[in-house]
Amino acid sequence: MSDLKWYVMYTTSRAEKKVAERLQEKGWEVYLPIVEELRQWSDRKKKVQRALFNGYVFVKTERNKLWECLQVPGAVKFVHFSGQHATVRDEEIEIIKRVVTTGVAVETDGSEIEPGEKVKVLGGPLQDMVGECVEKGNKDYFLIRIPGIMQNMMITIERKFLQVIENQPA
Repeated sequence: MSDLKWYVMYTTSRAEKKVAERLQEKGWEVYLPIVEELRQWSDRKKKVQRALFNGYVFVKTERNKLWECLQVPGAVKFVHFSGQHATVRDEEIEIIKRVVTTGVAVETDGSEIEPGEKVKVLGGPLQDMVGECVEKGNKDYFLIRIPGIMQNMMITIERKFLQVIENQPA
């Protein structure tokens, strides 16, 4: 039985793509969520690609190979919480991939947000996804928590596409 898990690597500033490429060249399975955004300069507009989570790359490996992964230039360390290496479940990686491929506007937010109502998306590319509804200003955001890296993905979804679901007793 293999003990492969998605570990969370922290990279130097703006080195996520290079680190991901170098790790892949060495045969590691890597996931770097990339989003495209339109940037406005004084003389032009340009679409730029950026890492969804600044400074983070996901590496699927075994715990005893983490040191080996850190040998690529630009790699800093693996993220820890309470003395344990942070890992992200396959299902959470799949959720991130699904959100990124839909191309919906995504903001990431590492700040703590008070838990809101649990909601389910009724339509559109993220149909049937379950998360929390967070009101921010005059917009409704759909929030997906990625516990392994203490990050939240906030997605703007019209209220009419959100259905409140009852909290299941634990």
